[in-house]
Amino acid sequence: MRDDRERLLDIQEAIERIEKYARRGRAEFEANELIQVWIVRHLEIIGEAVRSLAVEFRGRDPEVPWRELAALRNVLAHEYFEIDLPEVWAAVEDELPRLRASVAAILKQL
Repeated sequence: MRDDRERLLDIQEAIERIEKYARRGRAEFEANELIQVWIVRHLEIIGEAVRSLAVEFRGRDPEVPWRELAALRNVLAHEYFEIDLPEVWAAVEDELPRLRASVAAILKQL
């Protein structure tokens, strides 16, 4: 079974993979189905890893919407044909930078 540190590293890696294509911008995201699928898949990975973190880790940074990230994973995984792409892009722009910083800070403390 994976421990919390490994899950944090999974989150960090998924963020890096999202950023690889998000750098191309919103217009490219909206126009390119492969980029959409890539980003959605890695948001699912983040959500699953967040959901599996111990509560104490999620409590270390209340600024990160841990619960919402886990809930987003459920929407992406179970309601695939109803995905709201503007909501996905908003998560990439608004939540990932905070999550990246928080995960990096937590990993430094371990």
